[in-house]
Amino acid sequence: MFLSVFDMFKIGVGPSSSHTMGPMVAGARFLDKLRAQPFKAYGLRASLHGSLAFTGKGHATDRATILGLAGFVPATLDAEKAEAALAANRETRILAPEGLGDLVFDPEKDLVFDYDRALPGHANGMMLFATDSQGDVIIQETYYSIGGGFVMTEAELASKGDDTRTDATPRVPYPFALASEMLEMAEKSGKSIAQMKMENERAYRSEPEIRDGILKIWQVMRDCMDRGLTTGGTLPGGLNIRRRAPAILESLKREAGMNLTAPHVINDWMSTYAMAVNEENAAGGQVVTAPTNGAAGVVPAVIRYWLDHVPGASERNIPDFLLTAAAIGGLVKHNASISGRSAAVRPRSARPLQWPRQGWRRFWAARSSRLKTRRKSRWNIISG
Repeated sequence: MFLSVFDMFKIGVGPSSSHTMGPMVAGARFLDKLRAQPFKAYGLRASLHGSLAFTGKGHATDRATILGLAGFVPATLDAEKAEAALAANRETRILAPEGLGDLVFDPEKDLVFDYDRALPGHANGMMLFATDSQGDVIIQETYYSIGGGFVMTEAELASKGDDTRTDATPRVPYPFALASEMLEMAEKSGKSIAQMKMENERAYRSEPEIRDGILKIWQVMRDCMDRGLTTGGTLPGGLNIRRRAPAILESLKREAGMNLTAPHVINDWMSTYAMAVNEENAAGGQVVTAPTNGAAGVVPAVIRYWLDHVPGASERNIPDFLLTAAAIGGLVKHNASISGRSAAVRPRSARPLQWPRQGWRRFWAARSSRLKTRRKSRWNIISG
């Protein structure tokens, strides 16, 4: 089994990986399908079903669908250009994705929230249509947003049947699909989880490309936290919810200056960092799925606390943290789910807590000679 660190940690936009990022990705995929056709479409339509319909307004699913059909993708979304495209569509009722010319799309008529009909494959379903000049459908596709920004067509989901696990691949040297397999491979090879994960990633990318990509992920995480820690006011959405992270941060700084540190202050700092990310996500800002938008604050909060509060911490260890976290997260996605809709028994943020825990161990192992003497223990396999 192989799931890339760049699949687990995807640069995107808030507020939801399944309800915002997924529909945008689906729209972009539908455009690719149109580009492969021998005929030219005249217009576009979309219908949202199940949870995408019932909670779509609050998750900006309608905006995301329009932007996807306009050619935007979450990883490279430019907020100013996106707003300009939405404004132009409201005025002209036209979308102009690259390579397809002008396509008629009236958001008042061509984007339907279908509250009556749920699609059979998944709670987050949507259908996209291309029409001719007479308004007749000439091509259509059904997409399911299955969590974490992952999208599957109806045919792709059907081919999986009840098994939605990640496909195994023989191309990687350490194709562990279970935690027991991962630990066994680590013990036999003498490599840490991060080292095995790096070897697997190198089957698809060069090591400099991998490290640069991981550091880019961290930069987006950190920028998101910085915005959330300095932006006050009220979150969008009409509920008049006040942003809290900046005020809590200032309170923590004052306590530190007055030597009033409480025993639980570590949790306060990490919770503030996580809250900053979550508030940016709620505002529709750029975030990194970790593994979903709803849980996006946990992993960067742990890294930020380590970097800012632990003596000797260095960003050079961040790739090992995220590689380890991605390996653990890949096992969760392969054998269970990272989707709140698919696995609603545990809160979404509970599953990702396992990832930074192992990453934190990886950080501390780099500083602890005592751990290095325990090469056969499972702790050391995790921590290296």
